[in-house]
Amino acid sequence: MTKKKFTFKPTRDWVVVPDPRKDETESGIIIPDSVQSKLKSNILKVVATGPECKWVKPGDTVMVDPSGKGHIIEIDDESYVCLAEFMILGIM
Repeated sequence: MTKKKFTFKPTRDWVVVPDPRKDETESGIIIPDSVQSKLKSNILKVVATGPECKWVKPGDTVMVDPSGKGHIIEIDDESYVCLAEFMILGIM
């Protein structure tokens, strides 16, 4: 199956990364909400950036604050998180 091209274009300095939350394991075990926050990865690959982003670009691997709040968006049955560029701690 061919993966669809990501066509969402964020505005301003918004950065889009894959949603690090996990609802279940690869083997199908459902993870309760109380545990999900402990499993979130804080190293993610940038999928898209807005035109005002100065430090990151699509394809960069970045470190974000795992407790930081972003906006969850759903595109083509996939979950992503929109973060303001200042919420990125660094580029790997």
